[in-house]
Amino acid sequence: MISDLSVQLVRAWRDTSWVEIIAAALAVAYLLLAIRQRLECWAAAFVSSGLYVWVFFGAHLYMESALNAFYAAMAVYGFWQWQQGQDGAALAVCRWPTARHLAGALGIIALSAVSSYYLRRFTPAAWPFVDSMVTWSSAFATFLVARKVYENWHWWLVIDSVSLCLYFTRRLYLTTLLFALYLVLIVFGMRQWRRTLPRAAAYAAG
Repeated sequence: MISDLSVQLVRAWRDTSWVEIIAAALAVAYLLLAIRQRLECWAAAFVSSGLYVWVFFGAHLYMESALNAFYAAMAVYGFWQWQQGQDGAALAVCRWPTARHLAGALGIIALSAVSSYYLRRFTPAAWPFVDSMVTWSSAFATFLVARKVYENWHWWLVIDSVSLCLYFTRRLYLTTLLFALYLVLIVFGMRQWRRTLPRAAAYAAG
């Protein structure tokens, strides 16, 4: 297994384009900057997502390409939100009540059921329901980051764990390692954002 993994990693590295390498590097930069709540994270996210639109479209992964187009749009929204905040001040980290997260989860399940049905019916998609859940959950979690909702890190911890397993089963070992790195950074993100939470831990109204 280890020997096979090493061979696959070397082969994946040789087959990886510079566009994909830059996109991946900027994705990591985005996460590192987001942990520190730096506004520049959204610039890295915008460029990375734009490059991934190109990469995934060229690989005929149209859903992933569309998702990254959404990420690019959310980067613009996130930049505006973090810059404007409330009453012109920088946006502060907040929390959402459990009921709102449960509502989001129910919406994700419903959307995943619909999209997975069409994926099974019209495409040779692998793991259509799991893939759909990851896609819709990622869209929701990205919105939480844009609003600086602390629980976004919990969402990403689950999403990236599932994604890591999914990519491993598809023998995408380089991407698997990238998501393993994400999991480590997520833990740091949770700790860093928790320190900046208001002592009253007030919940956001919007």
